[in-house]
Amino acid sequence: MEFFNGVGGDPLKPSLFELVAQEQLRDLLQPALKYVLAVFAQRYPRYLIRIVNRHEEFYAFIMFFVERHYLRKHDASFSENFYGLKRRRKPWIATERATTAVGGIPAGEKLRSREIWRSLFLLIAVPYLRAKGQDYYESLGGGIDSDILEDGGSERHIRQLTDESIAGVLRRTFKTLYPWFNIGFEAWLLAHNVAYLFDRTPFYRPWLAWIGVDLRRLNMDDFVSLLAQQTKQNVISPTKSGFLAVVRRLLLRSPRLLLDSLRLLLPTAIFFIKFLEWWYSPGSPAQSLSISPLGPTIPPPQILPPHPAGITIDSTKYGYCPLCKEPIHNATALPSGYVFCYRCAHDHVEQHGNCPITLLPAKAWQLRKVLV
Repeated sequence: MEFFNGVGGDPLKPSLFELVAQEQLRDLLQPALKYVLAVFAQRYPRYLIRIVNRHEEFYAFIMFFVERHYLRKHDASFSENFYGLKRRRKPWIATERATTAVGGIPAGEKLRSREIWRSLFLLIAVPYLRAKGQDYYESLGGGIDSDILEDGGSERHIRQLTDESIAGVLRRTFKTLYPWFNIGFEAWLLAHNVAYLFDRTPFYRPWLAWIGVDLRRLNMDDFVSLLAQQTKQNVISPTKSGFLAVVRRLLLRSPRLLLDSLRLLLPTAIFFIKFLEWWYSPGSPAQSLSISPLGPTIPPPQILPPHPAGITIDSTKYGYCPLCKEPIHNATALPSGYVFCYRCAHDHVEQHGNCPITLLPAKAWQLRKVLV
């Protein structure tokens, strides 16, 4: 097993924990970018709101160039290169030169155009399609509490459940099969992880066999080769030392330098964003530091008084819906602060457009589920 790969085993074979860690880093990039765009979209909605609404497409477009650069230059994706891994064309016959940590990089192991484009498809297209599938599943009501749908729910979801057209049947079929497909896909990946852990397969992901590559740790020759490339790129030709030549070199090197700097900038940005989310979260201990223990405590808002023309409430019957007089089922709050059953609140707001107790205006989208 790979726990003992340092003792008589393959020293360049990455452990399963390294592979899982680099995947977790890749999975953190999209929500971090979406969080940043959402924050700036509140300040500049005219320019960024469309990008936020098409975030999956924008992220796939950006990552296409990032992953393409790292695959062409480092033979690895961005997250794989961050963890010191590389993609190697799987040799048909495993030789000592291919498995040893000394001896250089055989020319036959460098990724060709075919391996790069296949890798790009599985690094960009497959996560994008899975994200769009999840969004469509949720738009059909997937993952929503069945009590909400039974208690009135969304009229659009009800129409989808009763639509007998071909499109309606396909939507219901997708909604039924998608969770099972997702479970089967995750089980397939888990089985491959277990097989890789016990050396039953050289591929920790099944599609790597189709691409024709496996993952390896970087060795000393890889670092020496990379250093030689950087030194060669930094050599300044004495015949092109004028101002225009310097500007031209800067323009040509800027995209490459920017993409290479992402190796440090993106993980740092992810850490900073996660730190801000923790700092401003309601349950963060840091929030208590900003509140002086000697300062006055802000009292909670007062309960709005009932309107004389509204329904009466019995303060002795706590936990009962003021509309149906039954125990509250699927508690839902109106903007006035009063809590009802979801069905009662939804039906009353749809018919009257106000709170039945205070008669304050209310809309269906203003209903808020209360966690008890």
